[in-house]
Amino acid sequence: MRSGAKVAVVGGVFVVVAGGVGYGGYNLWNGVTGGDQTVGVRSEDAPRTGPVTGEEVTATARDFLAAWAAGEPEKAGQLTNDPVTAGPAVAAYREGAAVTEAVITPGPAVGPKVPFTVKATITYEGVSKPWSYASELTVVRGQTTGRPLVKWAPSVLHPKLTTAGTLRTGEAKAPSVKALDRNGDELSVEKYPSLAPIVADLRTRYGAKTGGTAGIETWIDSGSETVPGTTVLVLRKGRPGTLKTTIDPVVQAAAEKAVKAYGKAAVAAIEPSTGAIRAVANSPAGGFNTAFLGKQAPGSTMKIVTAAMMMQQGVATPGDRVECPADVVSRSQTFQNLDRFSIADGTLSDAFRRSCNTAFIKAISPLADKKIADTVLGKTARDSFGIGLNWQVGVPAADGSVPESAGSETPASYIGQGRITMSALNVASLSATAKNGGFLQPYLVAKSLDEREFATAGRLSPDVASGLRGMMKATATNGTGAEAMAGVPSPKGAKTGSAEVDGQATSNSWFTGYSGDLAAAAVVEEGGHGGDAAGPVVAKVLKAG
Repeated sequence: MRSGAKVAVVGGVFVVVAGGVGYGGYNLWNGVTGGDQTVGVRSEDAPRTGPVTGEEVTATARDFLAAWAAGEPEKAGQLTNDPVTAGPAVAAYREGAAVTEAVITPGPAVGPKVPFTVKATITYEGVSKPWSYASELTVVRGQTTGRPLVKWAPSVLHPKLTTAGTLRTGEAKAPSVKALDRNGDELSVEKYPSLAPIVADLRTRYGAKTGGTAGIETWIDSGSETVPGTTVLVLRKGRPGTLKTTIDPVVQAAAEKAVKAYGKAAVAAIEPSTGAIRAVANSPAGGFNTAFLGKQAPGSTMKIVTAAMMMQQGVATPGDRVECPADVVSRSQTFQNLDRFSIADGTLSDAFRRSCNTAFIKAISPLADKKIADTVLGKTARDSFGIGLNWQVGVPAADGSVPESAGSETPASYIGQGRITMSALNVASLSATAKNGGFLQPYLVAKSLDEREFATAGRLSPDVASGLRGMMKATATNGTGAEAMAGVPSPKGAKTGSAEVDGQATSNSWFTGYSGDLAAAAVVEEGGHGGDAAGPVVAKVLKAG
């Protein structure tokens, strides 16, 4: 066999083309041992150690790709460090995806990694279509044998393939969906990339109800009825159904642009008077929908709920004096303010607008005049703000969680730390609830489409609602949110937050606010202070409303 020759492996069906990985004179099918025919033969020798050599990388990649191309899954599996998993996965690749022809072309090795391209043909019920993509494999040394082996991962077969996923070709599970904005115009995922996973979710949930017909596709089946598959090739288009959403295209465009400035960020916007979701955007776009599904500590944005609890329980009203020392000890743990600032003779409104941690902890401590049970914060979050109820948004979304706490977790929860988790959508709903005077569950598609039941919560009392709006206005005009909210039209309100995360040197930046009939919240991972990173994101979204 001459180096550089095209090597037919199985009746012209699959071939491996010698590219950067050379073949030399080695016989592919005589003792496939990763390029060293003595490995596994001379058992008296100690296993090799140390990094794999360039020759081992080249030969192991060549042998694995050839076995895969030859339709010999067991042999391919034995050339990996996980043959029990790899063998069946290689077998399922051809059978499940209905691949009838393929050419695999390796590229030059880069250290232990070998990139390659696959140019295949998929045929199903007389319909054929070419399919091409790029992937890569990594060669490692076997821990027990010392043999050079392909480090197994499903992404070797296709970059989007996961452990639970399987390639399938056939009639799509549901017709594709043409998602429309609130005005009835199509929402293009090319123009609004953050909507890609949402449109996929809408297809899974509502595709059969939108009047379309399914096409023939190749997709990665997630293995779950509720998690949408990922289409990788359309052999024959079906007719998409149409589905109207609540998305505002102007606000959505602003949200997409705003989060793009950060590596990891999410924002959601809601109409307080109805609960309609006007925008959702993530960076990076098109992947995990952090804005809806994130479960992160919300930091001081939680003080919206804590302040409501304090007013409802008679601890303090916005005009009441509260202590704001530089630090405070509660439940044997010390809590402090940013840069250890303090406020002399301040009110609850002052503590809120300047985000004084110690005021919210000291006023509710076990030593305070007014005792509050540890369960009250969670009850307030649920009964007044809908957090933790079963939200039926129309696509998967986290409901937020304010679990029961004990010990030092309780004072930490008052300032949005501890075990509290929320998404940007949950925090946007806090602002929307304050602005509206009551919780209206956020939604993306009308409930009449499937008669799902929305979560409900009691309205805030007029005094509590007015108190929250007054403190949020002070924050937006003369507090920690003033710089970010400058230029945002009134009536407006805001709350900043920063949440410490284990293992992160810099805290997550949170910000939520409202302007007119639009509320929004954003989180920027490792963004620092709330007004520095998340604040400008929210402001840009509100200005577009």
